Amino acid sequence: MTTHKTLLDKIKFRIAHQGPITIAEYMNLCLADPEFGYYMTREPFGAKGDFTTAPEVSQLFGEIIGAWLVNQWQQDGAPDAFHLVELGPGRGTLMKDVLRVANLRPAFMQAAKVHMVETSPRLKQVQKNRLSTQNIQWHESFESVPEGPLYVIANELFDALPVHQYQLTPQGWRERCVGLTDAGDLTFGFSTTTLDTRLLAENIKNAGLGSILELSPASTALATSIAQRITAHGGSALYIDYGYTQTQVGDTLQALKEHAYVSCLETPGQADLTAHVNFEALATASKKAGAIPHGPITQADFLLSLGLLERAGQLGAGKSEAEQTDIRQAVERLAADNQMGTLFKLLAITANNIPPVPFSAKN
Repeated sequence: MTTHKTLLDKIKFRIAHQGPITIAEYMNLCLADPEFGYYMTREPFGAKGDFTTAPEVSQLFGEIIGAWLVNQWQQDGAPDAFHLVELGPGRGTLMKDVLRVANLRPAFMQAAKVHMVETSPRLKQVQKNRLSTQNIQWHESFESVPEGPLYVIANELFDALPVHQYQLTPQGWRERCVGLTDAGDLTFGFSTTTLDTRLLAENIKNAGLGSILELSPASTALATSIAQRITAHGGSALYIDYGYTQTQVGDTLQALKEHAYVSCLETPGQADLTAHVNFEALATASKKAGAIPHGPITQADFLLSLGLLERAGQLGAGKSEAEQTDIRQAVERLAADNQMGTLFKLLAITANNIPPVPFSAKN
């Protein structure tokens, strides 16, 4: 059995012996390889990591999500037993803040069974340490969450699911892949696979030569599975991520290391590798499964409509000037147009046509 010192060595060996791999396979190896995968070997979140998520910016984010979930549960008739599920829970920060608010409604907590879907043993332990006082079940996949009414949160999950890339060439939409140069370095190239043009959205059919289209079967499969469960048993899902509202062309594959962009092929397994989320694809998959998508709306619209500024004022009351400045800066980071406010979007999925707040004003 061949042993490798780095993921780069492992990928080069695999390509040399089995041929080029798709972008999706490359992403999956970079993020989830059991031995070297990014999420398997490190804690990427926060100032000391490679990127900062909204829950790590301020407790305000998770508290508002928690209030939204409680409101949705009440809007659905307050089912007396349901599953509260977070997909890709990071360090457990979001769930901790959600539960702080949820605990203000004892009936909600009495009805809730909390589940965390996490593939990384390392992050699972971090979550257990942070949420040690809570009764939580962990799962390696969504499929093992029991049946019943379902309230799902997925913050910055879909951007980490693998995408396939296709580039328009004179020979048609050919799939991009990762191979080796003559010198043995990783490089992008093409496989012999071409895309069935019948699968293309109308606005993509007029794309110019060289255009790149990203498809994520893993994302649509997960969205379908969640929507099927919500359709059958009731509940809601809330997807928060950066991406685009309508299918479009463009290469959005990016690698982030120590809060700076690096080459996607440079340090596999040592940098976060993501692609922008196609919210139209998630909404379409959900609708085909019988659920009702609402949105997407911007993170700024969502947070400000649900009282971000008012809650920040409460949090800052009686605090020192330095603490109030930190809260003000956190609000700007979460909601300003030049920060996370418009880049990040939220899509809600429900079992019925009643729009969740604040999506009703935006549909």
